[in-house]
Amino acid sequence: MNAFLDALQAAGPAADRAGMMALYGQFVGSWDLDVTEYRDDGTTRQRPGEWHFGWALEGRAVQDVWIVPPRRQRDGDAAANSNRYGTTLRVYDPRIDAWHIHWTEPVGQTYLTMIGRRQGNDIVQLGKNAAGQTIRWGFYEITPDRFFWRGEASADDEANWKRVVEFRARRIKFGQIRSEIRHEPLSPVRHQTWIRRHRMER
Repeated sequence: MNAFLDALQAAGPAADRAGMMALYGQFVGSWDLDVTEYRDDGTTRQRPGEWHFGWALEGRAVQDVWIVPPRRQRDGDAAANSNRYGTTLRVYDPRIDAWHIHWTEPVGQTYLTMIGRRQGNDIVQLGKNAAGQTIRWGFYEITPDRFFWRGEASADDEANWKRVVEFRARRIKFGQIRSEIRHEPLSPVRHQTWIRRHRMER
């Protein structure tokens, strides 16, 4: 195994905070995406994508790689085609009972910091973008195999929200990873047993 990846990834949540890691730990694995981008001129752009989550940093973080369009469809100039290839590092902070979210996307030069928390059955992340607008990214309609994600921005102190992007995610089952993705999920099979044990905490 690559030494860097071996040092980065973890087999599961850290024992000293395992009970708190299910909020994002439930997403560990690989997902197919149907992405809808909402443009300023009122039009939309729909594309497929792929999203991969894994345990990281001795199991005290959940990191992902978000790719739109999927790697098999990435032709030409990535920036000119508005192709995206980014990563989010999510670290649980027991002092505030919330998650520090750090999103980096070098193609579009987007760097965001948010705080993520559970809100009822949903997960909501709040922060500011480069323009100073409030951003709200959320996971909704969460089930073991599907969820709905929405990214929004507000220019008037959260009085009104503008949709920026939405997508539907479908889990790729273990042993059924499509050959064209060419990527193996980081999580071991025993991760599913851990999720079932901790799902009652959601």
